[in-house]
Amino acid sequence: MTHTPDLSTAVWRKSSYSAGGDNDCVEVADGYTGLVPVRDSKTPTSRPLVFSAGSWLMFVEEIGRKER
Repeated sequence: MTHTPDLSTAVWRKSSYSAGGDNDCVEVADGYTGLVPVRDSKTPTSRPLVFSAGSWLMFVEEIGRKER
């Protein structure tokens, strides 16, 4: 059974790659053991995607490889 965490008090932070804009960013919330909630800042009230920490790490590492 998959459990979606309560994100009502989540503190969201913007990607360091956001172009500095307020509404064109990927945001993540820290503090959820083993999970990484992700949302689009254009639609902050929409349901966020929730990834396992391992999946998110693989995604971030792959992006880093492509930038080199």
